[in-house]
Amino acid sequence: MSHMPANRPPKIQLTDVHKAFGPKVVLDGIDLTVGRGESVVVIGGSGTGKSVMLKCVLGLLTPERGSILVDGKEVVGMRSRERTQVMQKFGMLFQGGALFDSLKVWENVAFGLIQGRKMPREQAHEIAVDKLSQVGLAPSAGDLWPSELSGGMQKRVSLARAIATNPEIIFFDEPTTGLDPIMADVINDLIVKCVKELGATALSITHDMASARKIADRIAMLYKGKLIWIGPADEIDRSGNPFVDQFIHGRAEGPIKMELRA
Repeated sequence: MSHMPANRPPKIQLTDVHKAFGPKVVLDGIDLTVGRGESVVVIGGSGTGKSVMLKCVLGLLTPERGSILVDGKEVVGMRSRERTQVMQKFGMLFQGGALFDSLKVWENVAFGLIQGRKMPREQAHEIAVDKLSQVGLAPSAGDLWPSELSGGMQKRVSLARAIATNPEIIFFDEPTTGLDPIMADVINDLIVKCVKELGATALSITHDMASARKIADRIAMLYKGKLIWIGPADEIDRSGNPFVDQFIHGRAEGPIKMELRA
């Protein structure tokens, strides 16, 4: 046992997490600790298992073995009532935004408050408008339908929804996918601002290095089911790891071989 105060375990702790789909091993013994108020970004190519790792923490997938602690509590195999309580700590920004077309923008933002917290609609509407202003959208945007918004505005709405319940932990799944570089930078700035304002802990996955550098305190690289490098974001250029170097510079040549299908 470590001598940390019993009431202050890390926010998230993965130990020796394994996940396979049939013969395909996706996570091959993952160890990762995310401290309170820390922003950790996991980078890696498409299909390397970044999303699978997030889904294991969220309890959407169950690892074959290993431990995942949230605030010191084991979530692997947790019963559904307890899981509901843990899920209330989480906010989530999904890849592509994943807004409900049939709900107005403010209802999308307030979804977790109305559905999850059973909050009265008027009160939820007030919070939604406040969260929209935090991501730079006017109250009038709340009355639009998602289909009336540009991609960048949809992403802002998704961010407002992710922070609406004042979560302790926010997951960002490829937050800048599909955005042009300038809008991506705007979203990265908003993520940093919103996470700091909430004092939240953030765990993100991305293959966008500009995004990783901007939002991470620490970066971890996932390759072939293992985290092959973990370190402070500002040290990634001096990782001394040829896999990391190849990835962050986007080089075709290097130890990571593209598996070309015949």
